[in-house]
This record gives sequence, structure tokens and C-alpha cells, in this order.
Amino acid sequence: MALAKILSCAVVGLEGEIVECEVDVSRRGLPSLAMVGLPDAAVREAKDRVESAIKNSGFAFPQGRMVVNLAPADLRKEGPTYDLPIAVGIMVAAGQVLADVTDCVFLGELSLDGTLRHAHGILPMVALARERGIHAAYVPAVDAEEAALLPDIAIYPVPTLAALLLHLSGAAPIERLALTEVPRAPRGGWTGTDFADIKGQEHVKRALEVAAAGGHNVMMSGPPGSGKTLLARAIPSILPAMTPDETLDATKIYSVAGLLPADTPLINQRPFRAPHHTISHAGLSVAGV
Repeated sequence: MALAKILSCAVVGLEGEIVECEVDVSRRGLPSLAMVGLPDAAVREAKDRVESAIKNSGFAFPQGRMVVNLAPADLRKEGPTYDLPIAVGIMVAAGQVLADVTDCVFLGELSLDGTLRHAHGILPMVALARERGIHAAYVPAVDAEEAALLPDIAIYPVPTLAALLLHLSGAAPIERLALTEVPRAPRGGWTGTDFADIKGQEHVKRALEVAAAGGHNVMMSGPPGSGKTLLARAIPSILPAMTPDETLDATKIYSVAGLLPADTPLINQRPFRAPHHTISHAGLSVAGV
């Protein structure tokens, strides 16, 4: 029995923060699992999910006193993405898996049968790991294409806990996912109101074209029914195509909010929001996602 340190990530706002999952397994004392490090209810419940996932994956859950510390302790840990690093830390600390995991980050929620579920915010968390010099990330298989948008970090799609433990032990390696190229957003892909279909209001249309080309702010005022809302809805159809960096930034926001489309991991159209004029400040912050 020993101490294991596994790296994971937390989402703070729209950015990530490295979290170190320390697991200590001792034969002394009654069997128990204590969770410290300012975890919320979802994180505290991880001990039950992890125990069932390890047993249902064909491995023995260690007997003894276990302490799991999620550092830094002053950062509140939220969500179920710590299931996988906790499970790996327990297996490494118990000596059932012998592997060097010092340069890896583990992200994912576990089902009771050991299957990894979809997790929100994978892209910003993997982006942070890459910035900190970490060279490998183990993510749920369903989120691997999203994580593979980032270069210079190896992405391993993990279908189950059993497959990951066999990979770490060298028995059945998981093939890393190839880098997904982030293309420049195609032109002509806007499916909303088209600027070319609007007749009249030439002076307003000219002003909006100048604003769209230069990235300027616009305020339209006038009587109801003069076409302000229609013109505003058509602005995205004339905006410049998104660059790869802008595509990644927009995709990160959608990833954290859990709004990524099921058919593609990329957001390659400029978002458009139309909040009502009576919206509150808090509601406007949510509507901007």
C-alpha cells in the first residue's frame, strides 16, 4: 500500500484548473474512504460509483482505510469528472496497477459498470493540461473527438475503466486518437436570415456592412416595424468566416455549457443571441452562452 498522485482538471468559469488527486491506502483501520479537498455532493458520491465500477470491471476493491485529497483544498470541486482519477489513484496506490502516470491527466464520470460517460468542459480542461506541459490525456471515448482538436497532446479515448487499467498495465494498449484539424469555417453555411434577401433600407445595410467588416458595435433605433430586428438577425450572414482560434474559443464555451451538437465537436458559425429588452443582468449572462 502506498500513496498515489493523479492529475485531473476542474472548470473555473470558462477556463480550467489543474487538480491533483492524492490517494492514500492503508491496511490499518476499518475499511473506509474519506474524501477531502472541498468536494461538493457529486464528488462525495464518487466513492460509491468508483467502488462499484472497480468491482464490476473485474478488479478487487482494496480493503483498508483510504483517504482521497483533491488539491488545491481551497478550490471547490464540482461535478463527477473526478471519478476516473480517483479510481486510477486507488488502483495505483493499492499496487494492483503498476504504471507511471505522472505526465497524464484523467477526466471522466464512471457508470456503475465501469463505462465512462460524457463530461462537460473537456476541451478547456485538456487545453489547460497542454499549456501546463502535460503530454497525455485520458478522456471518455464519446468526448475524444472534441479533445483531439488540440495539438501537442496525446488523446486516449477510454471506453471503460477496465480498458484503461489494462492499458496502464501494458496488457491491452489503447490507440491514441489522431489530431482533428480545425478548419476555417466555411462561407455560405449560415441557415438563418440572409442579408441578400432584405430589400430596401440601403443606408442601414451599408452601415451594418461596415460594422461587420471592421468588428464595430452597432445600435439601431427607430419605430416598431421598421426592420431593426430583421436586419440584426441577418448580420451573421455577412460576418467574416471564423478563424481556427475563434472556432476553438467558441467551442470551449459551448463545451462548458454542455451545448455542443451531437453530430460535430466544432462550433464553426458565429453565435447569434436575441435577448428580450426586459432581460435581467443575470439572465443576459446566461443568454450569452
